[in-house]
Amino acid sequence: SAFAAWHFGFGLAGIAALFFIWALVALTFIDFDTQLLPDSITLPLLWLGLLLNLNGAFTSLANAVIGAAAGYLVLWSVYWAFKLLTGKEGMGFGDFKLLAAIGAWLGWALLPLVILLSSLVGAVVGIALIVLAKRGRNIPIPFGPYLAGGGLIALFWGQSLTQSYLQLLAP
Repeated sequence: SAFAAWHFGFGLAGIAALFFIWALVALTFIDFDTQLLPDSITLPLLWLGLLLNLNGAFTSLANAVIGAAAGYLVLWSVYWAFKLLTGKEGMGFGDFKLLAAIGAWLGWALLPLVILLSSLVGAVVGIALIVLAKRGRNIPIPFGPYLAGGGLIALFWGQSLTQSYLQLLAP
């Protein structure tokens, strides 16, 4: 909390960032406990992100709207592709809504970073649970905590990480 206040200041952006962080932390614990991401948190979080970005608190409104739609549609597409290929559900609809909320707060440009970070950490943890803890491959692992972690990293360092990566790609 102190880091968020230092990073964003004590104005609207700082207070909003604290709320965003607390909501992501709460969703992390709820998802670990129940494997559910409740609409009563994810949907208001999405709308609050859009509302705050009416004045560009974190990104432009256009980027926030595109981020919300893209966040939802990306995971929705992954869900249906996985279901068509395997006949199984690989994630829940709460994950779509959480990524949509993160997109509403941070904009579409940071979504690739959020998805990359959450997928990498989720995969490492999943493999570690299977190998080290002898957990079965078919036991579900909640994805929301990893999305939340990716969202938190993107909130603080997303712009600089993305710029550094793009500079590596430049000839």
